[in-house]
Amino acid sequence: MSTLAANPPTDRAGRTVSYLRLSVTDRCDLRCRYCLPEQPRFLPKAQILTLEQLLLIAQVFVGRGITKIRITGGEPLARRNVIWLIERIAALPGLAETVLTTNGTRLAAMADDLRCAGIARINVSLDTLDAAKFTRLTRTGDLAQVTAGLAAAAAAGFAAIRINTVLMNGFNDDELTALVEFADQLGADISFIEEMPLGDIDGSRPHRYLEAGAALAILHRRFALTETDYSSGGPARYWQLANSPTRVGFIAPHSRNFCASCNRLRITCTGDLYPCLGQNGRVALAAAAAAGDRQAISDAIDRALANKPDGHHFAAANAGAQVLRYMATTGG
Repeated sequence: MSTLAANPPTDRAGRTVSYLRLSVTDRCDLRCRYCLPEQPRFLPKAQILTLEQLLLIAQVFVGRGITKIRITGGEPLARRNVIWLIERIAALPGLAETVLTTNGTRLAAMADDLRCAGIARINVSLDTLDAAKFTRLTRTGDLAQVTAGLAAAAAAGFAAIRINTVLMNGFNDDELTALVEFADQLGADISFIEEMPLGDIDGSRPHRYLEAGAALAILHRRFALTETDYSSGGPARYWQLANSPTRVGFIAPHSRNFCASCNRLRITCTGDLYPCLGQNGRVALAAAAAAGDRQAISDAIDRALANKPDGHHFAAANAGAQVLRYMATTGG
């Protein structure tokens, strides 16, 4: 593999694909109701890619022109020795940015190590500021752990911190302004996300669905927000909070389909390469990674690019799961 990355590849629709979301584990210490069933069955260790195999995959992708890698899970910080992997991925020649998505429960202890390892930006999931509601939503979680983690991240000096909040009608629609104020006080951005129909949870999704436009209207009643052309490299559209560095983003897979500009591929911790979060098509990488076969991994990338669909077909009103795997299985 060349020490200099190639130009980012394109898919069959001509979209430039420069962004890889790499899941390092399916395990999570929370059981968020929109993400996992109450008693999830996590995979045995033998079915999970080793850290060395994950690194090999990252090397090949960067060699093919990927310029941004996001480490995801499950909860990525639950993976033993994940700092070892992050250090080596972040040092790959040609990779412009290594970023992380976490639930924040382990962040207080690991923020400094993550920053030193090369994580540039960090996203932290936080859906409510009410401790009782947080525990009810996550089934096991302690809000204080996450807020302490966010404080540690702010002190560690990441280039940017973003809070990710899933919009849920009847649950956190009354907290949207408080969450923006919390992000502003922290010096972070915040993105509100329309819930995606991944995994067969409990049939209540249509009742929880809150459209991004409705959430924005709520915020406009409290804040002066100006639409911007800022992009973090993902699908969020951002509004600038007046007299503040904080940006308020919206990721709207239902009400504002962003598939035409999709620049992402996803790899699960078992080595399945998904060209689309909202489709079931995949390319298997595990055998090639186990064999150390860089060419086979590169050929798999070509197959994924050739079969990357034009878009997902999420329908907010559909009570059933449209993709049967859970969000934690795919990786963020």
